[in-house]
Amino acid sequence: MPLSSAEIISCGCKVSHFAANLISLPGGRFLMGTDSQERWDADGEGPVREVELSPFSIDATAVSNDEFSVFVQDTGYVTEAECIGSSFVFWKQLPKAWQRRGQPGRSMPGADWWILVKGASWKHPEGPGSDLGGKGDHPVVHVSWNDATAFARWAGKRLPTEAEWEYAARGGLDQKLYPWGDELTPGGKHRCNIWQGKFPDENRPEDGYLWTAPVRSYEPNGFGLYQTSGNVWEWCSDFWGTRWPEGRLRNPRGASFGEDRVIRGGSFLCHASYCNRYRVAARTHISPDSATSHCGFRCAAD
Repeated sequence: MPLSSAEIISCGCKVSHFAANLISLPGGRFLMGTDSQERWDADGEGPVREVELSPFSIDATAVSNDEFSVFVQDTGYVTEAECIGSSFVFWKQLPKAWQRRGQPGRSMPGADWWILVKGASWKHPEGPGSDLGGKGDHPVVHVSWNDATAFARWAGKRLPTEAEWEYAARGGLDQKLYPWGDELTPGGKHRCNIWQGKFPDENRPEDGYLWTAPVRSYEPNGFGLYQTSGNVWEWCSDFWGTRWPEGRLRNPRGASFGEDRVIRGGSFLCHASYCNRYRVAARTHISPDSATSHCGFRCAAD
């Protein structure tokens, strides 16, 4: 289990703790993207392309609330959601009295299950009155790309490129749908934290969790990474783009400019009927100042 904030500080091992979470990977060639029938063409998941990566390291887990707390205590950092004074929370996570979709000025257009909640932040992930009790080892959420980048710099790391993220998420498997293979629940066993039920009204926690899960839940992939499918979306360093150069790509960095940044991995809200993006090749994008209750990050290093 991750160390608590107090344990990290008291034993004077902040640097070694964050370094210890890194997994060294050899890089090399792999096939990125997918031509699967389940792909989203508009997202630029295909065509499959050969990518060559230099060796790098990546965190075994998403950054937890405990780890982010150490960063805030050490630097006094204030997240963008805290500066703005609000963030988006999935409607079912709110107290029942607040669970009203389609609220003018508060619901996200086209996705009215997202409610802009005053006072929601990483410290109060489900809005005012909520806290991090019992969630120290859950992934930090309500963090923007800018917040994630600030943490990574403080920890002596960086955000992974999208190519690094997918290579690491695949865990050494070639062109499989998930980090463990092509079957979502092999042997009837859940391997990730996603939505079960009728989205967005009914979630049955058959996988063991209603919302976020601890960062080391389920079995790791072949490289030792936890939860690269489901739980929370993860920021990558790349600008969003959907066109790929021909030929083998070496250490690609994505689009050279843009308004949005890439996020990967899907979240506890993903469901086949709505967002089948917990597949390892799936991708989407949001603006770098966005913060929600289902988006976090993990770090990488050269």
